[in-house]
Amino acid sequence: METETPTPDGVNLPVLSVSEISQALKRSVEDAFSRVRVKGEITGFKRAASGHLYFSLKDEGAVLDGVCWRGTRLALEPEDGMEVIAGGRLSTYAPRSRYQMVVESMELAGAGALLKLLDERKKKLAQEGLFEAGRKKPIPFLPEVIGVVTSPTGAVIRDILHRLGERFPRRVLLWPVLVQGADAAEQVARAIEGFNRLPPTAAADAPVRPDVIIVARGGGSLEDLWAFNEERVVRAARASEIPLISAVGHETDTTLIDLAADVRAPTPSAAAEMAVPVRIELLAQVQDDGWRMLGAMTRLLDDGRTRLGGLARGLPDLARLTEEAAQRLADWCERLTNGLRVGLERRRAELARLAASLPDLGQDIRHAADRLSGLVRSLVPAVGGLLRDRGARLGQAMALLESASYQRVLERGFALVGDASGRPLRSIGAVAVGMDLSLHFHDGDAGATVNRVSGAGGRPLPARRKKTAKPAPGDDGQGSLL
Repeated sequence: METETPTPDGVNLPVLSVSEISQALKRSVEDAFSRVRVKGEITGFKRAASGHLYFSLKDEGAVLDGVCWRGTRLALEPEDGMEVIAGGRLSTYAPRSRYQMVVESMELAGAGALLKLLDERKKKLAQEGLFEAGRKKPIPFLPEVIGVVTSPTGAVIRDILHRLGERFPRRVLLWPVLVQGADAAEQVARAIEGFNRLPPTAAADAPVRPDVIIVARGGGSLEDLWAFNEERVVRAARASEIPLISAVGHETDTTLIDLAADVRAPTPSAAAEMAVPVRIELLAQVQDDGWRMLGAMTRLLDDGRTRLGGLARGLPDLARLTEEAAQRLADWCERLTNGLRVGLERRRAELARLAASLPDLGQDIRHAADRLSGLVRSLVPAVGGLLRDRGARLGQAMALLESASYQRVLERGFALVGDASGRPLRSIGAVAVGMDLSLHFHDGDAGATVNRVSGAGGRPLPARRKKTAKPAPGDDGQGSLL
């Protein structure tokens, strides 16, 4: 609520709140400076997480705060130290009682500032190695598909197509872009990246990945060509897996994309010439190479024929060599035939002589068989008597062995005492209290535990350390009662 308060001079002034005076100032500033262009040097540049840009514009005598809201498209990327001309409007920021400029456009302040920025950016990218010659890729000799990044309405695309048609017609894929203005750099970079994302092979009606890319634009001022100096475009050109030819401006124009490209062409027409050879010249070269190859083969055959004729004259007469060899072969055949016949007759005579000198083997065999039959008849009784005698002696030994067996003793009521493992115990000295015993009777076995040990006459025995007796040589562990 406004109230009037008397003043020293007698004039009544309304009392305003802070918000009211702030809003009044805001309306006054925005009405008076709704559209301004301010030249100054950028300082304190900061990009907030929200996407808004905050900075200050300064000169020798003053500083003006500036803000660029997210979504505003600028023709360049602001940097500290950059001298620019910013366009927009003035406004106030009531919470801090400050006025600021809302920037809606921005451009470099003159060619000198552009050249300074270009030199600084060139040094920065060169330090990162984006312009190294060792990273450049060779251009294919005869590409099947050529990708062109340029304006679809300019003379550049017509020059490229005309030059390709004259030299060697190839399939051309055009990616239309703006080549000047605020959006040009972003569109050129996306076109290069888009060509690289295409598949190497595709359907008949689908675009395929080009074998080489031409980025082209006609001549212009430094400001006109500035999109091809943007860092976004330079990095896209360097990262391209497809060989890239830069043809921006005239022969005297040099942009940063020229340094990052694999090949720089002075003009768009020259880029087309670099991309493909001259078809007529190529055909002539192939034909000339064919004639030269045919001539070389003819000379090689003539030289080989001459050498073969010279070597043939140095060879002996083959007819004479074969006649002499045939005569020797006939002689050897005749001698071989006669030798075989004579040899066979000689061997036959020798065989008849030896057969006549052999005794009558049949009669000898009959005499030997008679003698063998007589021996057999006399041997059978002798063998039978020997076997009966040996059988009687064996029966006596078995009866004696059976009478001496400890099994007979066990049948008379005795038992065989052994330790837990069944080894026989021969003396009371080998027995200790608590020891497990095995008792072997004639009709079975039993186990027992010792609870008392005494010697002869009932005398107790001294405690003895239990020893494991070693079996005697030849002892089978069964012991003997004999």
